[in-house]
Amino acid sequence: MRIQIQKLAGVFLLLTLFFAACEEDGIDEDGTGIIDGTVVVDGENTPLANVKITTNPSSTTVFSDASGQFVLDNVPSGDYSVQAELDDYLTAFEGVTVVTGESSTVVFELSLSSSTNNPPLKPILVSPEDNATDVGTEAQFVWTSSNSDTDPILYSFELRNGTTNEVLMVESIEDTTYTVDNLMLGVNYFWQVTADDDITPPVESSISSFATRDPNNNRFLFVRQEGSRNVIYSGSDSESDDEPDENVIQLTSNSENSFRPRKNNTAGKIAFLRSAGSDVHLFTMNPDGTEVDQVTSTIPVLGFRQDQVDFTWYFSGQRLYYPNLNKLYSINATGTGNRLVYEAPMGRFITEIDVNETNSLVAIKTNNADGYDARIVIINPNTGIEVNVIIENLPGALGGIDYSIDGTKLLYTRDVSGFEGPEYRQLDSRIFVYTIASDSTVEIDTAKPPGTNDLDAKFSPNEGAVIYVNTSNDGISPRNIYQTVLNNQNLRELLFTESFMPDWE
Repeated sequence: MRIQIQKLAGVFLLLTLFFAACEEDGIDEDGTGIIDGTVVVDGENTPLANVKITTNPSSTTVFSDASGQFVLDNVPSGDYSVQAELDDYLTAFEGVTVVTGESSTVVFELSLSSSTNNPPLKPILVSPEDNATDVGTEAQFVWTSSNSDTDPILYSFELRNGTTNEVLMVESIEDTTYTVDNLMLGVNYFWQVTADDDITPPVESSISSFATRDPNNNRFLFVRQEGSRNVIYSGSDSESDDEPDENVIQLTSNSENSFRPRKNNTAGKIAFLRSAGSDVHLFTMNPDGTEVDQVTSTIPVLGFRQDQVDFTWYFSGQRLYYPNLNKLYSINATGTGNRLVYEAPMGRFITEIDVNETNSLVAIKTNNADGYDARIVIINPNTGIEVNVIIENLPGALGGIDYSIDGTKLLYTRDVSGFEGPEYRQLDSRIFVYTIASDSTVEIDTAKPPGTNDLDAKFSPNEGAVIYVNTSNDGISPRNIYQTVLNNQNLRELLFTESFMPDWE
């Protein structure tokens, strides 16, 4: 009996030790740890305060402080889903394991809830106005819009060419303006703006349309110097006011040296000169500056000074005359059929040319290598014979020859000072009209200021006026294009500023 009691006592002792050990293990499982972390705005890392932090299984509830940080103390060890909740933001969940005596860190990036976020206001298109006309090749597009809350807005700009259906799409615009250049002339365009806050669905504006200027309405051509290069422009003259530089449109690129434009309405083309390597060649283009084609290739345009050399259309816009030193060439506008027409004596340079369309006679100005000892004569291109001598044997420079429509008169300029110098400077250039039948010359009084030159004179299409360049005789001042109405010398109108080499068709 004693032995059995002793055995039972031993068993009881072992059981007591076993359960005691089990009780120690249970204390470890019920230990506590810490959950800490930070709450920020998604994509910005801006701290969010007063975010409600809870766990599942439930432990304690805390709120993030001003720096977006929070701490949950004495969280029983185990696996938890931690929840971050704040009005106007999507509730976020992160899983975490709490280990006894340790800290577990979690970071929340909360996104705004689209259901509570206000979309941007619908953009309103301001400029160009809907159905606007005469818009230039460069246009600034302006619209208004605003956010209905604090969300930043990015805009998408879409512009469609109504002729080619080509679409220009520009995204992520922060401002409410966008500038587009190189718009095609004579085209209807359609444009639309979309506002996007990256939270709510994008908001589109209405579609607006406008039309660019019709290039055929710009009857004036001229040149301006842009940096070291010459650039061709077109423009018009508004009879309603005296403001210069009306509807000016750039036709050639600033990256090319293009000058001396001459339009032929029958051909619907503008011929002009352009530097091509070390040479100058004839080119043609449409009135809007498109479809540029090189005409000459093997024999370039060449004179005593390239800024003085000229050419002319003839044969209803199918052919062109141009000079190469003392030789006059004829070439098809397509670049074929180049042939020698006339050859002046050696040492003479053919500088300017114009054609009488009624009888095909050609007026040419020749000069020596310095630009002086100038002659203006009329030749028959079929025989090479001089038919008339308009002017010769006078000191000083001549220029600006232009036939009247009926071929009975010839316009030209002459430096009446007779000055001759190595820089081809002119001191008092004036405009004259020579009548062939009477062999008489009359000066056109343009009321030009003293110390200036009138150069590059041309008849207006109806021959009721002349256009010309007026500039100081110092050779470095700006050049401006004027119009003077014949028989009304008091009417002297400034057409285009800082411009030269005019053409009016």
